[in-house]
Amino acid sequence: MNVRLLGLAVAFGLALPVAAQAQMLQPGLWELTTSNMKVDDQNLPDLQLILGQLQGQMTPEQRAQLEKQGITIGGKGIRACLTPEQVKSDNIPLTDPQSDCKQEITDRSGNQWKFRFSCPKAQGAGVATFLSDREFTTKVNGTFNATGIQQKGSLDTRAVWLGQDCGTVKPRA
Repeated sequence: MNVRLLGLAVAFGLALPVAAQAQMLQPGLWELTTSNMKVDDQNLPDLQLILGQLQGQMTPEQRAQLEKQGITIGGKGIRACLTPEQVKSDNIPLTDPQSDCKQEITDRSGNQWKFRFSCPKAQGAGVATFLSDREFTTKVNGTFNATGIQQKGSLDTRAVWLGQDCGTVKPRA
């Protein structure tokens, strides 16, 4: 396992469900877990396993860099803090503002939003399904180029609200 797999998970998992239906979400601490990760139709380990292995291998500098981007590894996945102002807007910043990723909602039907995204090294489309104000899921398919080779990837993400108190997790700007 290496940090590139975390990059894939972050690119596909966090860079995508950003335009969550603001009125439907609670502000506070959210935990995102990823499953069914595939690269070129080959299954990858779930994010929880990858993160567990990476936590032991990460240097304090690498951990600080992730936290600077508003990403904290904890529990069963990656944690993010959403402020009341962020959930009132239509632009929930779960992506790194310095990533140069662009997202567009292409269809809003009931509790599902279809979206497409474009990043310097990844692009694709997905569907976010809002199960309640405390849980949503996404399914994402796309292509990415993390190693100099164009590859296809897909994954499912589940986001669960943990509570109003974000603790030490800093909100993204």
